[in-house]
Amino acid sequence: MSSLLRPPHLRRAAVALLLAAGLAAATQAAPPNHSGTLTLLSTSEPTALVTIGNVATPILSVSAKVTEGLLKYDYDVNPQPQLATKWVISPDGLTYTFTLRQGVKWHDGKDFTSADVAYSIELLKKIHPRGRNTFANLTAIDTPDKYTAILRLSKPAPYLIRALVATETPIVPKHVYEGTDPANNPNNNAPIGTGPFRFKEWVRGSHIVYERNPEYWDKPKPFIDQLIVRFVTDPAAAAVAFETGTVDLGYRTPVPLADLERLKKVPALRFETKGNSYSSNVTRLEFNLDNEYFRNEKVRQAVAHAVDRGVIVKVVNYGYGQVSYSPIAPGLKAFHDPAPSPYAFDLKKANALLDEAGYPRKAGGVRFSVPLDFNPIGADGPRLADYLRSTLARIGIAVTVRAQDPSAFIKRIYTDRDFAFTHNGASNLFDPTVGVQRLYWSKNFIKGVPFSNGTHYQSPVVDKLLEDAAVENDPARRLKLFKEFQDTVARDVPDLNLYQPVFITIANQRVHDHSLTADGVESNLADVYVDEAKK
Repeated sequence: MSSLLRPPHLRRAAVALLLAAGLAAATQAAPPNHSGTLTLLSTSEPTALVTIGNVATPILSVSAKVTEGLLKYDYDVNPQPQLATKWVISPDGLTYTFTLRQGVKWHDGKDFTSADVAYSIELLKKIHPRGRNTFANLTAIDTPDKYTAILRLSKPAPYLIRALVATETPIVPKHVYEGTDPANNPNNNAPIGTGPFRFKEWVRGSHIVYERNPEYWDKPKPFIDQLIVRFVTDPAAAAVAFETGTVDLGYRTPVPLADLERLKKVPALRFETKGNSYSSNVTRLEFNLDNEYFRNEKVRQAVAHAVDRGVIVKVVNYGYGQVSYSPIAPGLKAFHDPAPSPYAFDLKKANALLDEAGYPRKAGGVRFSVPLDFNPIGADGPRLADYLRSTLARIGIAVTVRAQDPSAFIKRIYTDRDFAFTHNGASNLFDPTVGVQRLYWSKNFIKGVPFSNGTHYQSPVVDKLLEDAAVENDPARRLKLFKEFQDTVARDVPDLNLYQPVFITIANQRVHDHSLTADGVESNLADVYVDEAKK
């Protein structure tokens, strides 16, 4: 039996003890000043620096430092002003009028205007992984003057007002992108924005440097002179970097879960769980429904019966996480259906289903062999892959685990379609229409678009449920539609939703005010300041 299938020698209260020992107040009494350097750890190197066409975590971690959104959001995802100062939604939900902030400059000195807003949103509708969903009902954007943008919809979009954060709907400079191929525009790798930090350099394989924008519209912010994003791809090295003070800040649990018990004893480190409410992530097992084995529903059901989510959370994840059977994450409490899977852990049923599917055991007890790819963003992906390999061996499926860097993973899954199944993370975000629909809607199977419908799931029933829910203004009716959606996907099993992770931000004690919004460290970090005396 794999070591991952045996209980770890850890206290059950590990999570509570960690957070009780390490949580620190975000705001300190020391006055901010314009000095200091903050080093942010990234466990993977981004493939671009702006989230117009890719929403992988490494890009999310840097995009908003330069490129802003119309709005930002508090912990409860209530909208707050950013590039828009006011907004009015018509009673019928078909018109959104935004008053834009005046006096804002792009980093190249040009004025920010409503033309930039209109251009950006039209662009995102075409190439953003979630843009087709978010702006599906958008028919026109009027710009009656330089500081007014009016979004006109054909049908209501009850989720739209929460979709306008910098990482989700980045506002980019029209004068830089217009007339070019947006996906290959140099601005994606050396961005010009309106944000608190200006891009300085990207040393491939090492780090990115951002400098304070002295002309930032929200004076006296930002409070640090320099932001360095350092790539530390080795999990053990990441833990050491926090222990030694080489890095100051990291989010989405930037070290192996096994190291958290040790790190919580380091006096200089603080731990925070706030600042993750915008994402509502879930870890999923995705089947390629074009694969010769996984196109067979009985094979997928067998795999479902062979996976014990409780073991994954308690053993693989050391207790960090919440089991989820639904395609809508537990973090979306208003929508999440906690009903258990129709395919409970049962190895006897799993083996019987594979026999029925026409895959008897051969020499050595193996029925067939498949590769398993996993998203390399995150330190504990190999542990989950090892568990899946071990448990599927018990039903005669031989799994070969393939590791690769983020770029190769995205290309393999979403462009080449050269995979059998994968374990992958997905942000459900603040509303199922934005964060969940993209994963199951047949119209969102688009080769080359990361984190879209990677399974190639096609269900007219599900399509209609999702499309109806996207325009339903009656909350009770909308909930009913999403309940039917969850029931249908659970039966069809195009994927297995496994658990919602607990994301932990680690910060040196000298770093303050790093997680004040729903998107935490993914925000622009304009409020962050460092206490140089504690360096």
